[in-house]
Amino acid sequence: MSSLYTKNGRPLQASGSNVYSRSGTYVGRISGEKVYDPSGRYAGTIVGNRVVYRSTDRTSISAPSVSAPRAGSASAHAAGSAIWGDEPDFPD
Repeated sequence: MSSLYTKNGRPLQASGSNVYSRSGTYVGRISGEKVYDPSGRYAGTIVGNRVVYRSTDRTSISAPSVSAPRAGSASAHAAGSAIWGDEPDFPD
């Protein structure tokens, strides 16, 4: 399992192609460099170890996906990043 962070430094858990919030809620699936929410809508772009929402990518879609919740993580927040894009709308 690898760690990802949102633009503002909120920790995410990545397991295979699935992405979970710090509390263990399934927030989406990774496809290439993009993350799609459970309904298949664009949720963010992966830049290094950060997920940022970029309005230029919002037109991309994917198939809906589901995954069981997983145990929460005790990961600490990271410092915010100045990369181009907005904070993705993921639950905590």
